[in-house]
Amino acid sequence: MSEKTKKILYWFFTLWLSLGMVSTAIVQLIKLPEEVKKINQLGYPTYFLTMLGVWKLLGVVAVLVPKFGLLKEWAYAGFFFAMSGAAISHISFGHPIMEILPSVLLLSLTVISWYLRPENRKTKG
Repeated sequence: MSEKTKKILYWFFTLWLSLGMVSTAIVQLIKLPEEVKKINQLGYPTYFLTMLGVWKLLGVVAVLVPKFGLLKEWAYAGFFFAMSGAAISHISFGHPIMEILPSVLLLSLTVISWYLRPENRKTKG
């Protein structure tokens, strides 16, 4: 794969990841009643929505801004843990695939974006 193709794919998947994280963060921050019901049903407190929403927005900023390679690694790790945790929570409660799929999709976008990141967006050393 050429560097140009890799760079285009990186930005394609990273922008989709960012859009997904921002849109879910907004839904979590405005605390739609159905989201509050879902998070409580999974056994998490309502304030968990605020934490997730804020961290997702900060993570998107970290991934999109140039430089700060170590901060990007932390953001990708946070996305990975949040999305894998969401998928596992839904699976353990026996939720239908349509409720599990969004977190698996965002988890996949996280891994692909991280894998394709250009050298200048990686940590040195």
